[in-house]
Amino acid sequence: MRTFSSVSRLLFPSCPTLALLSLCGLQAGLAQVAVLTQHNDNGRSGMNLNETLLNAANVNTNQFGLLYTLPVDDQVYAQPLIMTNVSIPGQGTHNLLLVATVNDTVYAFDADNPAVTSPYWTNSFINPPNIVPPRNTDMAGACGGHYVDFSGNMGIVGTPVIDPTSATMFLVVRTKEYGTNYVQRLHALDLITGQDRPDSPVIIATTNGVAFDPYKQNQRPALLLANGYVYITWSSHCDWTPYHGWVIGYSSSNLGLPPLSFNASPSGSQAGVWMSNQGPLADTNGNIYLTTGNGTFDGVDNFGESFLKLTPSGNALARTSWFTPYNYSSLNGSDLDLGCGGLLLIPGTALLFGGGKAGVLYLVNKDNMGGLSGTTADTNIVQSWSVGSHSFHGGPVWWDTAAGSFAYVWAASSDHLRQYQFSRVLGKFASTTGGSGQPGGILALSANGSNAPSGIVWAAINTSANANQAVVAGTLHAYSAVNVATELWNSDLIASRDTLGTFAKFVPPTIANGKVYMATFSNRVNVYGILPFPTLSVTRAGDIVTLTWPTNPGSGYTLQYSSNLTPTGWTNYPGIPTVVGNHFLVTVAGSGAARFYRLKR
Repeated sequence: MRTFSSVSRLLFPSCPTLALLSLCGLQAGLAQVAVLTQHNDNGRSGMNLNETLLNAANVNTNQFGLLYTLPVDDQVYAQPLIMTNVSIPGQGTHNLLLVATVNDTVYAFDADNPAVTSPYWTNSFINPPNIVPPRNTDMAGACGGHYVDFSGNMGIVGTPVIDPTSATMFLVVRTKEYGTNYVQRLHALDLITGQDRPDSPVIIATTNGVAFDPYKQNQRPALLLANGYVYITWSSHCDWTPYHGWVIGYSSSNLGLPPLSFNASPSGSQAGVWMSNQGPLADTNGNIYLTTGNGTFDGVDNFGESFLKLTPSGNALARTSWFTPYNYSSLNGSDLDLGCGGLLLIPGTALLFGGGKAGVLYLVNKDNMGGLSGTTADTNIVQSWSVGSHSFHGGPVWWDTAAGSFAYVWAASSDHLRQYQFSRVLGKFASTTGGSGQPGGILALSANGSNAPSGIVWAAINTSANANQAVVAGTLHAYSAVNVATELWNSDLIASRDTLGTFAKFVPPTIANGKVYMATFSNRVNVYGILPFPTLSVTRAGDIVTLTWPTNPGSGYTLQYSSNLTPTGWTNYPGIPTVVGNHFLVTVAGSGAARFYRLKR
């Protein structure tokens, strides 16, 4: 497709002025895409199949890059979300970009207009010095008193979830109050005003006889909204015992009702639910799916190192199916959490797909998980295979095309982006072959349905240094989803323009409506998209006319001229533009017949 920038008409001696005609135009009205939960849906597919603007042809350094940044007050661990068509009093209807920080602040930015730099509203849940976010240094007993899984504040960490019907966002806020009191609250915010709903907030607690410790219980995974309940899950800080793998569900229509709850280790310990900040899953019947980490396992009450299916039952969550690998004891002994990575519910199937620290991928029937495997192999599940000593963080993403169905994963420790083809005839993967340090690539996918050229796998990854317990530089990558060996673009190719900044550990990119929103630990959210057309500028000094346009994003354009504005008859300028600073420059004689000049890509 040919793209034209601005057209300049040179009006020579018989004409008194120079005229500049902009052809940038306005984007036609398109259906707007909302991103209401981590990884896009309750199956955690990570895919936006309604992306009509970005594709393999225009995501390159000439056409795609960093558009602008939005400053916030601290690091962002929660995936930015998009709510469409929100009517803001006195300010019209807008698409909102919702961002939450570890300083316990929520921002509602304009998701589309870079000229609107201030948020429509903010809400802070602290009141220093008495009410502040807890910090990593407050966790005195974690990691022997040297807890650096976080580098400072750790207020809002789990990605919120949005109910579009009521325009409500649910999120967990952690605070340290009056020096010693640690509190976790579930808030329900009105997205029009940013204020709490009438029944919000509620202090998180349990009613099943086992104490919930808001100090030691670490709320990292994304929240889940399913069949009228908001589900929240917890692990711990650096395996600082005692703690349990909690799942608690609150009525989304009345937070004051007694919650549903499940403890993965009621008569044992640990079995935390952390999944590298990815969220638990749900099917259309409201069943919940997750994996647990290191902890007690007995196959009766305690289910460390397990896949779990939970079903609402009365005022509790009942465990209705489970799978535990044959080598669970070895996983426990080596700190190889099965529940390190997120899960994917493969669309159109009953299959769960995911892996953990041991570098093994599992394909499990969600309704009949298989229980405990034998003593030497996982023979009771659909499929499993190893990728070597590459632990899985983040979660797989999915795409169906005319050429087949594919899952994408990027494990840690110098592994690469892997693409696995799934056979819907066999009901399993047809092929099981496919940054340095932790955590590997955190993925998302965009496409226009099953259209092959539109498919892009987006990956945020630590650039080189290990991000396990450090704040390090990051890179955003874009790969062809048809063949991930083809990299389309990354944020380091023109670092002066597109640099990501510091890597937001475990946070996937958010892709919606032609833009890619990327959280960072640099106290900002980066917004990437199609670069604006370069402006062709004209100045005249005596008989010399100078045409200039910027090198970025103008390096992919060719200067052309014509005697009229008809579609045909344009000629490429025969000379080579001079580069002066960050602009291309061409000089032409200011005499003779009138000419029109344009930039063509």
